[in-house]
Amino acid sequence: MCGPRKCLDTAVNDKKAIERLKELYMKFRLIYPRWEKLKEQTTFNLPPHGPAVMAAALPDYVEVDFIDDNLESFSYDDPVDFVGISMMLTTQAKRGWAIADEYRKRGVKVIFGGISAMLHAEETLEHADSLFLGEAEGRMDQIFNDFRTGDLKKVYNYLNDLPPIEIVGPARRSIYKRDLYYYKGVQMVDLVHASRGCRFSCYPCAVSYLGGRKFRPRPIDKAIEEMALTGNNRLFVVDNSLAQDTDWEMELFREMIPLKKNWCCHTIEDKPEVLDCARRAGAWYVYQAIFDTSDFIRERIKRYHDHDIAVEGTILLGMDNHDEDYIKRLIDFLLDIRLDLAEFTVLTPFPHTKAYDDMRKQKRIFNHDWNDYNAGKVVFYPKQMTPARLQELYYYAWEKFYEDEPQQYKMFKLLKKAIEREMASGTYKPRRRDLMRRVFADTL
Repeated sequence: MCGPRKCLDTAVNDKKAIERLKELYMKFRLIYPRWEKLKEQTTFNLPPHGPAVMAAALPDYVEVDFIDDNLESFSYDDPVDFVGISMMLTTQAKRGWAIADEYRKRGVKVIFGGISAMLHAEETLEHADSLFLGEAEGRMDQIFNDFRTGDLKKVYNYLNDLPPIEIVGPARRSIYKRDLYYYKGVQMVDLVHASRGCRFSCYPCAVSYLGGRKFRPRPIDKAIEEMALTGNNRLFVVDNSLAQDTDWEMELFREMIPLKKNWCCHTIEDKPEVLDCARRAGAWYVYQAIFDTSDFIRERIKRYHDHDIAVEGTILLGMDNHDEDYIKRLIDFLLDIRLDLAEFTVLTPFPHTKAYDDMRKQKRIFNHDWNDYNAGKVVFYPKQMTPARLQELYYYAWEKFYEDEPQQYKMFKLLKKAIEREMASGTYKPRRRDLMRRVFADTL
């Protein structure tokens, strides 16, 4: 829990300012709804980025009580003035709506924000007193003033009016209950972003709707400052893609070298000079979409490995050209190119994507239960097989890839690589012995 910040520092010896602070004081409960995890994946709960970004934009007089619904319980009877629900995933939507309904029954106003709230805006409005669309920086003062004066708007739509990237500061990670984000004593990675937006518009992706087809890099010094402030040796750089501006990408990596951190990210350019700089900057592994069995993919993975950068392949099953033989050949290919990890998903038509628009027109979507939109359940009619057969092949892919080396063993090998690097650089932090028998919020 975090209390008012800057105002308190400046008001200590000013009675009027202290009284003003007390007058404005507000307790805001910010909730990140839980969702059902895929049983095929090893569950790791990472400290969520969206709520911490939103919290950083709040007025100083607001006390934030952050609840990660995946890891902790809460009481609807706890005294709060205002509730925010931050949803990233479609599978969080129904839980988020249920939480809001319960608070509103009790007379507490609720505001929604986050990616999922934007993708499901019309339905979310049925459960909200207010809905925020867009990026939080520079917007929260007005919203909270409207709440205080009884003039809270039903919708604050800034989707087409994004804030200058230069004003984006560090996420407010002090809202986290840090001990919850450990797995058997190992601290989970912290999430940071060095840019927003994406100039690409991939078939199953909604980023172009959410932020426009524009790459918005943060000033390098601000991105580096935030990475340094995390206090974590391991980071996940959550940018949609770092491979959008070679000069900026190279400069970012050069400035990251002194931080001595290990990090993972989505795609980076596979030019030798970029990969060399990325590795010296601490590149640990990358998420790489594997969309075919071409030599292009084979050579790309080899270049990563040649620079001692591991690869977790993200493999989307159920595209229109995928038949059963194709999927089986694809799995064999993944084993042949020695991917370090693989994450299999089925094509899922999320709202505001081309996949959704196409399939809706073709009347191929048969399931609209948002709890099933977890990228592990088939909710549409594939072109080359039945939904049931695609579901079976999804399970087959997980089982076949991890048949010889289980997923947890492969993950251990990746962790071992990071530990070895940290020990060599003098940055290694041992496991928390007091949390070694706990898996996040649960006792082993």
